Amino acid sequence: MRLLITEFSYSLDFKWLRRAFDIVVSMSRGKSELPRLDLLTKLCLSLARAQMPIPASVILRLILRKKNLPPVDMLGLIFLHMVKTDTGTILASNILSEMCCLYQHIIDSKSNYAKIVKPDTLLFNLILDACARMKSSVKGQQMVELMAQVGVVADAHSIVIISQIYEMNKMRDELKRFERHIDRVSAPLVFHYRQFYDSLLSLHFLFNDIDAASALITEMCRFKDCNPSREGDSEPCSVPIGSASLKMGLKLQFLPELQLNDTVMKVEGKPKYVLHENGKLALSSKALAKLVREYRSRGRINELSRLLICIQNKLWGSESVKLSRDVINACIHLGWLETAHDILDDLEGSPIDISLYMSLLDAYYSRKMFKVGDRLVKQIKSNGLGESLSHEMAISGQNSELESRRTSRSENVGLTSKSDLVESIIQEMKEVENIYHASAVIHQLNSSIYYFTKAKMIGDALKTYRRMLEIKVQPTVQTYAYLIDGYSAMGMYREITVLWGDIKRNLERSNSMVYRDLYESLLLNFIRGGYFERVLEIIAFMTENRMYLDKWIYRNEFFKFHKGLYKNKKASDTGNEVQMQRLEHVQTFRKWLRAS
Repeated sequence: MRLLITEFSYSLDFKWLRRAFDIVVSMSRGKSELPRLDLLTKLCLSLARAQMPIPASVILRLILRKKNLPPVDMLGLIFLHMVKTDTGTILASNILSEMCCLYQHIIDSKSNYAKIVKPDTLLFNLILDACARMKSSVKGQQMVELMAQVGVVADAHSIVIISQIYEMNKMRDELKRFERHIDRVSAPLVFHYRQFYDSLLSLHFLFNDIDAASALITEMCRFKDCNPSREGDSEPCSVPIGSASLKMGLKLQFLPELQLNDTVMKVEGKPKYVLHENGKLALSSKALAKLVREYRSRGRINELSRLLICIQNKLWGSESVKLSRDVINACIHLGWLETAHDILDDLEGSPIDISLYMSLLDAYYSRKMFKVGDRLVKQIKSNGLGESLSHEMAISGQNSELESRRTSRSENVGLTSKSDLVESIIQEMKEVENIYHASAVIHQLNSSIYYFTKAKMIGDALKTYRRMLEIKVQPTVQTYAYLIDGYSAMGMYREITVLWGDIKRNLERSNSMVYRDLYESLLLNFIRGGYFERVLEIIAFMTENRMYLDKWIYRNEFFKFHKGLYKNKKASDTGNEVQMQRLEHVQTFRKWLRAS
C-alpha cells in the first residue's frame, strides 16, 4: 500500500491522486498504521497543487491528529496552494485555528511538541492575505486575534494585510494604533506601507473626519530620507486589540521593519487615495477631491490652503506647484471662483504660477465680473507679478477692451482646467450627504460593540445594539459577528438564538446578511449550545446558498460537547414531544455528519 501511495503521489493525474487519498483514508479508519510523515506530506502537497483542497485538508488533519505536522516550509507550500480558492481558504484557516487551539492546550506542559505545532508568521500571512483577497473580513479579524493569542510576531507584510482587513471591517480605532509605530520606519520602507496609509485615510474619509485625514497627510509629509533603519531592532512593538485600557486584553506584537524573505505574496491592494511616486507618498486625485469637497462644504478653505502649503514645504517641493495649480484650476473649472481666489490669497508668499492668476482672471471676465477682475489685476501687481502680465492683458479701465480680452482668452479655461481632479470632484459631488452620515454612525456603533464584547461588558454591547435599532440604523455583518463572539466567549448560547431571529428578519429585507463566516460562527455556537433545530436551519441555509460546510470542525465540536448525546436512544425512550423532536434533530445531524 505504501508503495502505491508513493507512486500515486508523484502523479499529475487527479484519478491517481484521489486513489492515493482513498487508500490513506481507508488505513486511518482501519487498524493499519498510517504511512510515514514524509510520504503523507508529499501526498498532501500534490493534492494541494492539483487544486484538491478538501482531500489535502483531510491528510493534514490526519497528520495533526497524530500529534505531528509537516516541516514549516512544506506546510507553507501546502497552504500557498490551498488558499488559491475560496474552499481552500476556508479549510486552511480552520486548520490554522486547530493548530493554534492544540498549541494553546499543550504550551503549559512545556512539551517539545508545542514547538512543532506553533504556526509561524508566514502561515498567518498566507491566511490573512487570502482572507483579504476573498473579502472574508470576519474570518480575517479572527485570524488577527488568534495571532495575538498564540504570540506570533507579525512582520511588515502582516501589518499591510491587517490594514486591508481592518478597512473592510471599518475598524478605524484599531488601525490607528499602528500609526505611531509605522510613522517611524526608515525611508526605504515608506513604499511598503503605502497600503496602510491608504486604508487609514480611507477610514478617516468614511468617518467624515476631515481633521484626522489632514493630520495623517501632514504626518505622511514628514518622512525623510535620512531616517535610520531599525531592521536590527529585536524588541517588537505591541498594539492592543479591543482597547488599550483592558488590563487582560490581547496585544498583537509586530516588528515594523521586518520583511520575511520567503514571502511570495503580493499584499498590496489597488491604490485609492495614497500613491507612491519618486520614493515618496503622494495623494491621488480622488483623495484631493475629497479634501476639496469637504473643506469647501464646511467653509474652511484656509485650512485646505495650509495643507497644500504643508505638502509644498515638506514633501513634494517643486511638485507642489503642480498640485496647487490642479486644485485651483479645478475650482475655476467648476465655477468656484471665490474658492480659487481664497486659495490664491492664502498661498501668497509661496511659489505660484502666474498662469493661475491668468486662468482666474479669464474666468472673471468670461462671467462679466469686471470689478472683481480689476481688483485681481491690482492684487497681481501688488504681489510683484505685474511684469509677468502680457501686454494684451494690461488693464486700461475700458469695458470694451475687457470684453475683447474675454472673447480672446475664455477658451483657454476649458482647455487647461479639465483634469482627473475635476472628474473626481464631480464624482464626489454626486455622493449624498446623509449616506456619509449614516455610514459613519453605524461604524462608530460597531466599534463600541466590539470594544464592549472584548471587555466582556456584554450588557453595554447589547444596549448599543438596541440603540442602533431604535435610531433605525441597519446592523451590518460585523455587528452580529461581534455580538456572537461576545456571547460565545461567555457561554451565552441562548442569547445567540435571539440574534439569529434578528438576522433572519434582516434577510427578508436584503441579502446583505448572506455572508458565510457569519453563518459558520452561528453553526458552531448552536452546536456547542445544543440547539440542534437551529443547527439544521443554518445547515439548510448554507446549503441553499452554496456555502461550503467544513464537516470536520462541526464533527469535532459535536463530539467535544455532546459525544454521547442520544447515542443509543430511540423515539420510544423519550418522555414527551419536545424530547422526541430534539432526538430527531440530533439524529438528523448525526446522519448528516456521516454523509460523505
